[in-house]
Amino acid sequence: MKQAFFTRCLFFFTGILVLSFGITLTIKGQLFGVGSWDVLHIGLTKTFGLSIGTWSILIGLAILAFDMLVTKKWPLPGTFVDMFLAGIFIDIFNYWLPDIDGFWMQLLAYLTGLVLLGWGCGMYMVANLGIGPRDTLMLLFVHKFSWSVTRARTTMEVTVAVLGFFLGGPVGVGTVLMAFGLGPIVQYALAYNEKLFMKWTGVKSAVV
Repeated sequence: MKQAFFTRCLFFFTGILVLSFGITLTIKGQLFGVGSWDVLHIGLTKTFGLSIGTWSILIGLAILAFDMLVTKKWPLPGTFVDMFLAGIFIDIFNYWLPDIDGFWMQLLAYLTGLVLLGWGCGMYMVANLGIGPRDTLMLLFVHKFSWSVTRARTTMEVTVAVLGFFLGGPVGVGTVLMAFGLGPIVQYALAYNEKLFMKWTGVKSAVV
């Protein structure tokens, strides 16, 4: 039992760290545009101030409020942990990592970030200790409307990218790639990490 809980914590915190690093890499490679949610976060930063990580947390709180109204359920403690840690890690990585110059280096940063973001997302969700607000919203669509993870994620990505664009966030080909490419990465990462989790613990996480 203790081993299973330790494994859940390992998947959870490692996943959050990986996805936060991935988000930061896409921001550093923003010559190609950033992910949809970061278009919104950066647009809000440009319009109202505050850091990207801070807006990530504030938007997360708004999403959780909406989710609680719909489901009439209080989120797991891990949901709040994920929300605050991701916002904090994004700001820390954004400060630590140097700005990246050059077409090919920014392309490498962006593509690496995209993969890490999707992989980290699938990894921490498998722990089933509470998922972040955006993934809570994604799974709400999955469970309420019987959508696939890919459809739910893509719908969310496109919607927030349009909103962020009107607030002045950077939109580019990378934004489109993430809007349509992140869902499949998350879905593959969920399946792979589910198998890995079961192999280590003998327990099915049953997150989706």
